[in-house]
Amino acid sequence: MSVVEQRYHAVMEVAAGVAVTQVAARYGVSRQSVHAWVRKYEELGLPGLADRSHRPVSCPHRIAREVEAVVCELRRRHPGWGPRRLVHELESRGISPVPSRATVYRVLVRNGLVEPGVRRRRRSDYRRWERSAAMELWQMDIVGGILLAGGGECKMVTGIDDHSRFMVIAKVVERATARAVCLAFGEALMRFGVPEEVLTDNGKQFTARFGSGRPGETMFDRICRENGIAHRLTKPRSPTTTGKIERFHQTLRRELLDGCDPFEDLTAAQVAVDVWLEEYNRMRPHQSLDMAVPASRFVPRLHAEHEALPLVLPARLDLVAPAAPPTPPPPEPVAVSWPLAEGEIGAIEVERVVPASGNLSLRGQQIWFGPALAGTTVILRIDVNRLHVLIGGARHKTLPSKLSGRDLKALLAGGDARPAGPWLDDPGPADRTSGAVEVDRTVNSVGYVGLGGDKVLIGWPFAGQRVTLRLDGRVLQILDERRVLQATLPSPLPASACGRLRDARPAGPPPLIPPPAEQIAERTVSSAGGFMVAGQRIQLGRGHARQVVTAHLSEDTIRIFQGTELITTVPRVTRKEVVVGKSGEHNRRKIV
Repeated sequence: MSVVEQRYHAVMEVAAGVAVTQVAARYGVSRQSVHAWVRKYEELGLPGLADRSHRPVSCPHRIAREVEAVVCELRRRHPGWGPRRLVHELESRGISPVPSRATVYRVLVRNGLVEPGVRRRRRSDYRRWERSAAMELWQMDIVGGILLAGGGECKMVTGIDDHSRFMVIAKVVERATARAVCLAFGEALMRFGVPEEVLTDNGKQFTARFGSGRPGETMFDRICRENGIAHRLTKPRSPTTTGKIERFHQTLRRELLDGCDPFEDLTAAQVAVDVWLEEYNRMRPHQSLDMAVPASRFVPRLHAEHEALPLVLPARLDLVAPAAPPTPPPPEPVAVSWPLAEGEIGAIEVERVVPASGNLSLRGQQIWFGPALAGTTVILRIDVNRLHVLIGGARHKTLPSKLSGRDLKALLAGGDARPAGPWLDDPGPADRTSGAVEVDRTVNSVGYVGLGGDKVLIGWPFAGQRVTLRLDGRVLQILDERRVLQATLPSPLPASACGRLRDARPAGPPPLIPPPAEQIAERTVSSAGGFMVAGQRIQLGRGHARQVVTAHLSEDTIRIFQGTELITTVPRVTRKEVVVGKSGEHNRRKIV
């Protein structure tokens, strides 16, 4: 008999008056099972005795459909992104809660975007080989496949820092001769300093170990010996020893070389490589660094710190930087002061030591350096708009400042800060009165545009769009094709640099402000300078802490007002409704 027939006979025996305990013992089940069969038979009849799915009706912790759609769309746009990179991108877009890497992998498998494979070894079984600090070891190699329009092929000399994955060498050459390799190596030594060791393969440009003639010292070996660099060689036919530089070659081919047309000449190829390398070193998160960028872990070893061991290059090697005829030194830049408003604080300088965690906190603003820079003394130059990080006198990075004038006054009153005066790259009112400029840019797939040789984050909702950027040295306004204001951000450039932008033109009439939205919500800004509205986090800065602002919500944008003054406009990335408070008119979070 089938299972259903056996259950039916058990139910009939119970209906005939046989004790449930006897029926349960005869069929080898519990008394509760017999009672359940009788109940299901009374409710549904014979179909109620068939096995049903044990799948739950709902799963509260399952990933939301909207998030799953974002994961699939990002994967289709970037086929090279794996679950780890996708989790990082979801987190950077403010999606909460962020799904785990395993959940994202199951989403990709479920939608047919990856082929499920059998993992032969667990991730914990692998041991990462990495030096403990920057400038301890460089890996160098030569890669081909850079095609020219004339039908030729050129090579590239590459070098990577083992600890930070920062690319120190990316020189396009016509032929990878020993002299070309040494020239690229010498330029890197002059720019970043002398590493402790260099690891290469057994190519004839690096060593005469397997040369046909009598073994001797190559020019590359001589540069290493005279500068105290230990030259390490891999075993023959062991490319995994230089795995980090080989992995960079794979990324270079996939993201740059495979998708572009042949270059006109060496200069055009070098320019394209330099632009892509700037994003790789300073913008692109690296999975092996826990999604940090290489520049956050790389610290150059400047020659001024090692004057006892100056850089030595062979006399028969062409000068990397030809000596120019002596000219009088240029005058030192003079910082011109301009009148400040009553109660306004100018820029200040603060000296700090990076803690062991690599995360430096200053009046509530977190500045990430990474554990590799722990113990490094840095100088922070801050005003209410920008925060410059200086290491060894050179700019390390620039961030938007979240400090208000009250915070700057507190730092000055504490005695650990000093006035810095106006920025040297923004001399004063002469440039500020020169007027705003406008430039047209196309936002890339991750929300960045190029301004003044640097990458500026506009926002991923603008990805792929052609926008007009209006800059006046203080704010950056984003306009659409109808000249309607879409967003307002702190200006990444001083007024003196705005007029030198590529394709810059005098600004036209002020942008149009979108009509008031149908939904209007009032919010109180938190002490950290942000608030939530319609499920979206909006950051205004600590200068607006504890203030009441009004949010006008339209279909695509959110405009923030303080009274009648427009503070900022941001894209609306959620479709949630505005929450109405329970306390009626006394609650500030109300809808008008």
